[in-house]
Amino acid sequence: MSNQQEPKLTIFFIVDPPKYQDMGCFLAASIRTQFKEPVKLVGYCPSATIGEMDKKALGIYKKLDVDIRSFETDGRFEPDYPHGNKLLAALEPRDTPYSAFMDSDMLFIGENTTDQMYKEGHVSVAPATSMYWSGQKIWKDIYAACDIEPPEDRIWLARQRRRKLMPYFNAGLIVFPEGPIGPNGETFAEVWMRLAQEIDKIDIVKKRPYLDQMSLPLAIREAGLDWNILEEEQHYILGGSLRGEPLPEDKDIKMIHYRNFEILREVKCMRLAKDMMESTTGVRRISQFNVEG
Repeated sequence: MSNQQEPKLTIFFIVDPPKYQDMGCFLAASIRTQFKEPVKLVGYCPSATIGEMDKKALGIYKKLDVDIRSFETDGRFEPDYPHGNKLLAALEPRDTPYSAFMDSDMLFIGENTTDQMYKEGHVSVAPATSMYWSGQKIWKDIYAACDIEPPEDRIWLARQRRRKLMPYFNAGLIVFPEGPIGPNGETFAEVWMRLAQEIDKIDIVKKRPYLDQMSLPLAIREAGLDWNILEEEQHYILGGSLRGEPLPEDKDIKMIHYRNFEILREVKCMRLAKDMMESTTGVRRISQFNVEG
């Protein structure tokens, strides 16, 4: 295999059964359909629940060339923090230059290329839709907890146009360089985990469930990187204020963040999800997969 064919990107996601396991099958099928280049896929499951994964789902993941791996969650956060599984999975070793964490409730609906997702020296992210859970003053405490100066930058959040706000990103899609990059030889994932744990030590509102998103902009800059804000077409968030609205026809949407299968049906993409599953695995439903032996 020539260097040009070597995958540059690993896309990884959580496959904790049953919900994330099932959603991950459709995500993986959509990646195999919409990317014509080699992309490595890894599904991470907490070691405590990997034995509960459905054999049919495991068969589908094998057919889609998804590497299923376990990781430890016990004692990593106190108290337990399921949203933190993405930080723990990000810490696991991978061998491509870039990795992309994706929430399992995502689906590629248009042809894409990996070079649309990563950018050298940057972490590719999408703005959060809003920050209604807190005012902007909270950022002073968050940055102070990590002894970091707040940035001068302000960004538009995805569903707000009243004024630009402090950089705050959706933690459902994060594309980052692998390998040591920080001044101390840390990886981006190590910096992110370290700062999340620093913030976790202080008394601050809504640490659960927003700790991953609170710490993300700090980690990007602390690692010596900058944020590459993706076009909305690369991360189109459904639900919320757009609940009940059809997909816009004037946008070339590549990927949707759909939250649950009911919303996927509302925007008439459930059939597409099943079509992509069928074209890549031969079945439209996980339950239809024939496990040999």
